[in-house]
Amino acid sequence: MPLHKLEHFDQNYQDTFGGDDIKALDVYTEGGERIGSVADVLVDDDGRFRYLIIDTSLDFVSKKILLPIGLSRINYPERRVYVDGLSRQQVENLPDHKEDALIDNDYEENVRSVFRSSSSGVTYDRDTYNYQKDPDLYGLNEQSHQTFKLYEERLIANKHRVKTGEVTLGKHIETEIAHVTIPIQKERVLIERVVPTEAGKVVDPNELKFQEGEVARIEVYEETPEIYKEAFVREEVRVKKVVERDIVEAQDTIRREELDVDTAGNLHVQKNDITTHEAI
Repeated sequence: MPLHKLEHFDQNYQDTFGGDDIKALDVYTEGGERIGSVADVLVDDDGRFRYLIIDTSLDFVSKKILLPIGLSRINYPERRVYVDGLSRQQVENLPDHKEDALIDNDYEENVRSVFRSSSSGVTYDRDTYNYQKDPDLYGLNEQSHQTFKLYEERLIANKHRVKTGEVTLGKHIETEIAHVTIPIQKERVLIERVVPTEAGKVVDPNELKFQEGEVARIEVYEETPEIYKEAFVREEVRVKKVVERDIVEAQDTIRREELDVDTAGNLHVQKNDITTHEAI
């Protein structure tokens, strides 16, 4: 499994650990002898601590080494990391860790072989090996490394679109009987025979003209209705959607876990970087 430097895995790792920074913590033996400081931390793909990169200075031997995390005890209040029995011989036998070193399975096994006890019964196979086979080197379940996760609930507001209806527009034809009125005119000839006012008066022979074939022509007209249909745009329908906005408020009860610390004896208890003395 590939290993990553802590800050490459989580750039905000200090916030993750409540402001604590493991880097630059001094490294001491359980007997109180300073043997170096933490230069960096290597974690796996799941963010589990696997190695501390220790900048050692032990009996005039100075080098950077990888220390399996299970061999350390981190004490943030004291700003120290305690190591159980790191000897000069172990430091000399460990690979000198370089910044550009390729940390593969064989490199890690060279480190493990220095710390692994002869009675561990672990047989290394690079194809099947996993960290669980070396609980003494990587296990963090002993009293010095107990971890409590404090959980807190929070409300998450999200939204999704659901179909609430559908509007379908179409056209159909309706028929009706339409009535229209149009006035028309017809011409007709009215012939009247009347007695002239000069009836019986003698006509001068010289003015008298008898003619045959004299015809008077009068054209008679009649209007006939002409009915037809024409189409025109009666109305225009425009369809569009508008978005109405509303604020929806919701509330619920959320839970948060807080840490309860019970102490026994005369201890120094540090909370939020403030040291108090409690005797119980």
